[in-house]
Amino acid sequence: MHDTCSTVHSLALISPFLRTLPLAAHGFELVHPAAPLAHPLDDGTAVILERSVDRTARGLGRDEQAYRSLFTPLVNHADALVGDVLGPPRPPRHPLLLARFGVGAVRSAVGLGRSRFEEERAPALLAGCCAHSMLSLRAPASAAFGIVLALSAHAVGWPVARGGSQRLADALAGHLRELCGRVETGRRVESLEELPAGAAPVLLDVTPRQFLRMAEGRLPGRYRRGLERYRYGPGVFKLDWALDGPIPWTAPDAVRAGTVHLGGTLDQIAAAEETVARGGHAERPFVLLVQPTLFDPTRAPAGKHTAWAYCHVPNGSTRDMTEVVEAQVERFAPGFRDLIAGRGAMDSAEVERRNPNCVGGDVNGGMQDLRQLFTRPVPRVVPYSTPLPDVYLCSSSTPPGGGVHGMCGYSAARAALRAPRRFGRVKRPR
Repeated sequence: MHDTCSTVHSLALISPFLRTLPLAAHGFELVHPAAPLAHPLDDGTAVILERSVDRTARGLGRDEQAYRSLFTPLVNHADALVGDVLGPPRPPRHPLLLARFGVGAVRSAVGLGRSRFEEERAPALLAGCCAHSMLSLRAPASAAFGIVLALSAHAVGWPVARGGSQRLADALAGHLRELCGRVETGRRVESLEELPAGAAPVLLDVTPRQFLRMAEGRLPGRYRRGLERYRYGPGVFKLDWALDGPIPWTAPDAVRAGTVHLGGTLDQIAAAEETVARGGHAERPFVLLVQPTLFDPTRAPAGKHTAWAYCHVPNGSTRDMTEVVEAQVERFAPGFRDLIAGRGAMDSAEVERRNPNCVGGDVNGGMQDLRQLFTRPVPRVVPYSTPLPDVYLCSSSTPPGGGVHGMCGYSAARAALRAPRRFGRVKRPR
């Protein structure tokens, strides 16, 4: 069994929205690996991001105390901090805590890693987490993504859904039906005119490109031009493998982790991501790998395993990156190729074909740099609202951006419920 998109739900349990839903009642079960993350190095060891900050820090040599001082205060107040970080743009509810987070978060991953740590293990661990931003690791605020992801690993873990990520979508749909909602699939909506008469408010889970097409010239000039200037980030090239056995990592501890970051040191990962940011293809790319069947055996026949990995590529790339991705796995797990019983590949064009919101293979719904992180899709007091009455955007092209957290839709729905109604008074649910 292979998940087409996400497998590791690193933000689900820390999401102020998703964690409140009774999804277990609809068959959704999360499985926690022994460790959230492993980061192998060329010396045959791996840096392990444990649930415990202290256990993680003890594996970082002279950087033990620096790691503790960075993450312990944030993890101790994770709920409050994440409420501000993943919430809609607004004055912070915990300004001092957010300021403490922001001191490091606004920096580049390279800047934070080199200024905070002395050795190579801690910066490498940080670099792999920051690379989820799909930015150059020399870009301002690229550190923010790594801090949030490591924070969530320590606070709640990086679990996988037993039986596959489809179980999460099924549970959400089941909860909606329980609330008297209805789910209709198999019908493509190309225009706002196709929506049912009287449907209001309307929340659209689309990026600016699709919204421009659906609105068919109904948007005022300034807003339309803002959407046309919206920038998309790098794409991904993804491989799914059927394996005859577990991946033979040189570092024994890597089998304890559900997620494995491959790319080596901070400098090596930064060089790879810089190449992509400049429109090139890295010869030794940063590779994000997931090995779910070590912890969820329901996904493969007995004795067999599945894994997937992706690397970052220029937006819209159709280059086959199979060889370089598998070379990076082989670098840290000699003999890996001998275990491959079958593989499937998706370039960025195929990723977009399967999900048009992933424009050019961008799984974050748009570039998440400092310029576009808080003003997505355009600068607006309520970014989810549009100039069209009762029409809202709720995709990852709105704050807080990409990730399985549900906060874009949650914040868009709250914005819609708070707005003045042209069609009468609406009872607001608690």
